[in-house]
Amino acid sequence: MTDMTTFDRIKELAEKRGKSLPAVSADLKFSDNLFYRWKTSNPKASDLAKVADYFHVSVDYLLGREEKPFPSDADLADMIERSTHFDGKEYPDEVKQGMKDVLRAYLMGRLDDKE
Repeated sequence: MTDMTTFDRIKELAEKRGKSLPAVSADLKFSDNLFYRWKTSNPKASDLAKVADYFHVSVDYLLGREEKPFPSDADLADMIERSTHFDGKEYPDEVKQGMKDVLRAYLMGRLDDKE
């Protein structure tokens, strides 16, 4: 595991989205400096869950309990392989690839959130 703090992970995720921390705070209806306070204090579980949902990552990732914010290609392939049949018929390879692409896009937050 790296020595990244929860704050560091949130800052990195925000930068990857092209957002500032104040913009993320505003999106989540948090106070402007909340993330900066997390440098020296522990976040509330409910606030951490909101951040995880916002970035489509797990709370465990934000807490540093897991290294990967998003599933790897192997993880996605494994998810798809577990769901290989519909209505008694096996999915063709192109359907499996499409499912993998859609799942990756969703998990990486590329689809617009419908609120």
